[in-house]
Amino acid sequence: MTLQLHDLSLRGFASDNYAGVHPEILDAIAAANLGHQISYGEDVYTERLHEVFAEHFGDGVQVFPVFNGTGANVIGLQSMVPRWGAVICAKTAHINTDEAGAPEKVGGLKLLPIETPDGKLTPELIDREAWGWGDEHRAQPLVVSITQTTELGTAYTVDEVRAIAEHVHARGMKLHMDGARISNAAATLGVPLRAFTADAGVDVLSFGGTKNGMLFGEAVVVLNPAASEGLLYLRKLNMQLGSKMRFISAQLIALLSDDLYLRSAAHANAMATRLREALEKGVADGSIRGVGFSQATESNGVFATLPAGVADRLREQFRFYDWDAARNEVRWMCSFDTTEQDIDDFVAALVRELAA
Repeated sequence: MTLQLHDLSLRGFASDNYAGVHPEILDAIAAANLGHQISYGEDVYTERLHEVFAEHFGDGVQVFPVFNGTGANVIGLQSMVPRWGAVICAKTAHINTDEAGAPEKVGGLKLLPIETPDGKLTPELIDREAWGWGDEHRAQPLVVSITQTTELGTAYTVDEVRAIAEHVHARGMKLHMDGARISNAAATLGVPLRAFTADAGVDVLSFGGTKNGMLFGEAVVVLNPAASEGLLYLRKLNMQLGSKMRFISAQLIALLSDDLYLRSAAHANAMATRLREALEKGVADGSIRGVGFSQATESNGVFATLPAGVADRLREQFRFYDWDAARNEVRWMCSFDTTEQDIDDFVAALVRELAA
């Protein structure tokens, strides 16, 4: 029996998590579903997964599939810091704003957030909190965590990541990357995944899949084994060890095969670019008034400001979130299944509401 409760005509721009599962991912799940496999990661899919990640990130990487991004961040960071350690991050970082305090309450570490104009850290910004080593009264800053792409839709370049890594390592710290939208960054930069991770000096990576077409699942990827310890135990301790791990591994294999990760992310990015360009064209020719942009559109998100009241009226047709309600700033996210028609319909609706 097929049970379908939702209206298939409803489309939204609130989150790339709103999209369904990519058909190629569903096929991978179905294929892995046949027969029996050993549980808790001793299956052939998880074995193959290590080979696939080595192809993308280099020999010697360690891969730990988990259920979700918060779990990946918590256990990844836990493996990098002692109990007295602290993690420097952008104030807008997901670990600081959207994980209900899990890194601190569950992970047992201290976050040291820094204000940034675009969600990106720099060596100079990092130094605002990179101090106090040896001071028993201060949590010791031992890890820097950056997000790729950032919560504001911006992307670190290869050189920016490398500069941060060199700066961090020179101070005896380690570098973590929250790669919830790492595929969107690869599509934007036009370089292999390892170019701005392993080759640029990232030590531990949270590799995202759910926002790019997976049903569920992410992975903690240890790029520098000397920077991490205990993940084999921390994963179980934090309730992130899947008994039927083959279904997470099969999805990740499919995502990293035949460039699916890149195809899906590039499409999502292109739809965000189409939205931005349509609005910019309208602003330029005077047909759209009152719309501004608060961040560069470098991935699959558009951050904009609207006249008061417009967002609430527009939300009656398309779901999306306020980013900063006090500034009338909103966020519009595109996904692997966003269509050109979705964008055109959304722009037309926005134009109508602006005119109203």
